[in-house]
Amino acid sequence: MIHPTAVVHPKAEIGSDCEVGPFCVVGEHVVLGPRCRLHSHVVIDGHTRLGEANDIFPFASIGLQTQDLKWKGGVTRTEIGSQNTFREYVTVNSATGDTEATVVGSNNHILAYCHIAHNVVVGNNVIMSNVATLAGHVIVEDYAVVGGLAAIHQFCRIGKMSIIGGCSKVVQDVPPFMLADGNPAETRTVNKVGMERNGVSEAAQSALKQAFKILFREGLTIPNALARIEQDLPKLPEVEDLVKFVRESERGISK
Repeated sequence: MIHPTAVVHPKAEIGSDCEVGPFCVVGEHVVLGPRCRLHSHVVIDGHTRLGEANDIFPFASIGLQTQDLKWKGGVTRTEIGSQNTFREYVTVNSATGDTEATVVGSNNHILAYCHIAHNVVVGNNVIMSNVATLAGHVIVEDYAVVGGLAAIHQFCRIGKMSIIGGCSKVVQDVPPFMLADGNPAETRTVNKVGMERNGVSEAAQSALKQAFKILFREGLTIPNALARIEQDLPKLPEVEDLVKFVRESERGISK
């Protein structure tokens, strides 16, 4: 179903049962999977591919050229999974370098006025509240929640099942399973509600609470804190994920 006022390039690939509403624009190299819905005034351009059943609200803009001043041309891509919601005025920019991609997974809920910049990688089941902003090269892992009006500095990583408070300024990595808040953001406690909602065991929650105290409350250096966690806490997957994330951090973690 393509509204007569929509402008769809004849070479665009439109999957079965898609709805393209009034005044939408779909570019030449766009691929829409089955059952995608573009409500109205949506622009999708560039080398952009969407999976199935994505729901895109008015004035969203997906796959257009990066805002990065380093852009020199070439073919850049935007890859989006399935069953995502992009609310009004969301912007998802394509990558900066030739052959590079901006990637968004599946089952994400991206609320109004959010921005996903060039070369960002968003996992699955992520929620971004209104006006949350991801700068270039940010990584957001599965089940993370980014609060409204929060701003994430370029190259930061947001760990899985973490939550960032509204209006926060994040300039370093936020470890998985943690709650960060403030300007600049600091890790305040574990994300208890998020872990409960996503089925993390009581044993893992207890161990992560202890890991939080060791990392953030005992005044240890990061290497010493990680060594202590590995020595004293049970070798659960969630604890191992936390240790691996912190150990691989290049920007440091939000303390």
